[in-house]
Amino acid sequence: MATAIVYYSLNGNSELAANRIAERIGADLIRIEPQKAYPDKGASKFIWGGKAAMMSEKPALKPYTFDAERYDRVIFGFPVWASRVTPPIRTFIEENRSGLEGKSIAAFVCQTGGGGDKCLIRLKELLGTDDLEAEEIFYDPKDKPSAENENRLDLFCGKLKK
Repeated sequence: MATAIVYYSLNGNSELAANRIAERIGADLIRIEPQKAYPDKGASKFIWGGKAAMMSEKPALKPYTFDAERYDRVIFGFPVWASRVTPPIRTFIEENRSGLEGKSIAAFVCQTGGGGDKCLIRLKELLGTDDLEAEEIFYDPKDKPSAENENRLDLFCGKLKK
């Protein structure tokens, strides 16, 4: 099954997870980035990122290449912001909504605290689906490597290999 992992990563946690998943299942990586970067340090990181997520903003993205016809499955990966889908992923979905129709969809999110469950529910609502092929929550896999994250990675990839 041809798979694309579409991800946004602010501090490298989602990027690490995306790379590890791509290696295990043989997927293409598509990194998306907003044209105007979000702050990645201090209080402004949480203020601006949280506000953007709460307001369901859809920032302009830097150019990326995604040919929906090439893929049977799309996996989304991103950090949890205020229990919501990060704005760059929201933009990508809106820009590619028709190309995503009929695709198998999976997702993983990275979080420091909580909100991942609510975030995945909101992602399903945004996509107009009740179910994802696989979904997982990682706890800062780059910043705080752990056996729990490794187990979650194994489970997630195992669901995708069926």
